[in-house]
Amino acid sequence: MNIAVIIAGGSGQRMGQDIPKQFINVYDKPVILYTLESFQNHELVDAIEVVCLNGWHDILWAYAKQFSITKLKWVVSGGDSAQESIRNGVENLKDKCKGDDNIIIHDGIRPLVDADVLNDVIDKCNKYGNGVTSLPYNEQIFVVDDDSSTTKYIPRETLRRVSTPQAYKMEKLLWAYEKAFREEIGIYGSSYTNTMMVELGERLYFAKGSDKNIKLTTKDDLEIFKGYLTAEKDKWLK
Repeated sequence: MNIAVIIAGGSGQRMGQDIPKQFINVYDKPVILYTLESFQNHELVDAIEVVCLNGWHDILWAYAKQFSITKLKWVVSGGDSAQESIRNGVENLKDKCKGDDNIIIHDGIRPLVDADVLNDVIDKCNKYGNGVTSLPYNEQIFVVDDDSSTTKYIPRETLRRVSTPQAYKMEKLLWAYEKAFREEIGIYGSSYTNTMMVELGERLYFAKGSDKNIKLTTKDDLEIFKGYLTAEKDKWLK
């Protein structure tokens, strides 16, 4: 089985709105519903779990019913950090999944998930045990010396941008989160499943990414998202 775990447990303070950013309406639909529809409409996704901010569970279930998100099976509470939220989601699936099931972790505020990206993430997970969405860097990366100057750069050919969706085998996820929280490895700050796995000594396998797969963090990101929704693709472009 392929089970999506959508992380929507944050309060979204950087967006500066009165409600969590995953529940902000864009063209009469909450952001989180755009995300859920990408997984609902994908033929390889069997079930969806949402790790949701406390106090918003009933609202999420109501939206799921309104927008026919029939694959939504579980809603669980988030934690104080992204890693705690993901762990909560994984722990809830412990008795509901098999060890070789693919668990697809995705940010609820990345609403533009292409089907071919999901296809490749699942394919890589089936082949190698994990698959992480990635893209090359198109800008030059320099190392800061003293906040105002530099004498060193990192060749961009050696770098990849990694985000979500990312998929792992259930058995490996359970092992990783139990070990990480027990030994306090890769669970603090901006740590995520991918960085934690590397700190635990695991090798990650790159899957296809998309520049449209933006993370909605600021009000400007919302405007970009709206632009993608209303853009018309030129027919002459290959």
